[in-house]
Amino acid sequence: MSRHAVFFLSLVFSASLAWAQGEPNQPPARILVVKAEDAPISRWLMRLHDAARQRTYVGTFVVTAGDTLSSSRIWHVCDGQQQLERIDALTGAARTTFRRNDQVVTFLPERKVVISETRESFGLFPNLLNRADSSIARYYGLKVLGQERVAGVVADGVQLVPVDALRYGYKVWTHRETGVVVKVQTLDAAQGVLEQAAFSQLQLGEPVSMAGLAALMGNTEGFRVYKPELQKTTAAQEGWLLKGKVAGFKSMACHKRVSASQADPAANTLQWVFSDGLASVSLFIEAFEAERHHKIVSHEPFAMGATRMLTLRMGDWWITAVGEVPAQTLATFVQGLERTK
Repeated sequence: MSRHAVFFLSLVFSASLAWAQGEPNQPPARILVVKAEDAPISRWLMRLHDAARQRTYVGTFVVTAGDTLSSSRIWHVCDGQQQLERIDALTGAARTTFRRNDQVVTFLPERKVVISETRESFGLFPNLLNRADSSIARYYGLKVLGQERVAGVVADGVQLVPVDALRYGYKVWTHRETGVVVKVQTLDAAQGVLEQAAFSQLQLGEPVSMAGLAALMGNTEGFRVYKPELQKTTAAQEGWLLKGKVAGFKSMACHKRVSASQADPAANTLQWVFSDGLASVSLFIEAFEAERHHKIVSHEPFAMGATRMLTLRMGDWWITAVGEVPAQTLATFVQGLERTK
């Protein structure tokens, strides 16, 4: 499942977002020309954010990317301050993930392992909406689409149209009465659907116990608990610089993976995160190791759904760029990366 699917899930159970496509026989869609200082996009996004903070629901969620399909069962509850959700994978390996605000606990029953970690939002939506320098309205226009029934409810569709080729577009359907996102599509430049995430079944207002979910989240008896540690740092401190700017993308965070095990191949890997408020790009930087990295025979961009990945050796370093953006965007980031020490 790509980060956009995870992003959609975290918006559906952290902030809610869904994109849609109008029927071919519907009247022409109305386009809102949005300037940076205008509010329509921000108001719309904040409605989704508020919907997730105020709504309790249970549903089945399906993600399709090319020929790949996965589904999950979701329980979401919020008391106005804390958000808590449980996600059970219904396809593939058994997996149950709990998310309470920034705390994420993943149970892998077949391996008897629990991964407990903190995943910061890195200033991404919806937090970015509160920033004065939010660039969402500067790089996306809003197109109003028609209504559609999704998961048995009436949903309003809108499209976020990128102003350049550095980012994808999105179509989103939201439940007309509550604003909860019920479907999202990620679109390429030709308006083809790269990935779709949608509820196939949704029950709004279902009684979900926060205390009950919290008890399940904390019950790790019989499991080995693994807690990856990320150390905050800066790219400059680690000796890296991004020459020039990639339009709309701002540096959000920089972390280094810390591990007590010398055998951990991810130890000391640097992750530098950028975002335009909706799309994100991560640059992973690690020391080049011939034994591990020589097996990667192609540096051509790898694609799965909306996710693109590009790898490159830079002297003694191995660079991996990953994001839900076009391949040319990743190439722009990688080409601008420079070692300063």
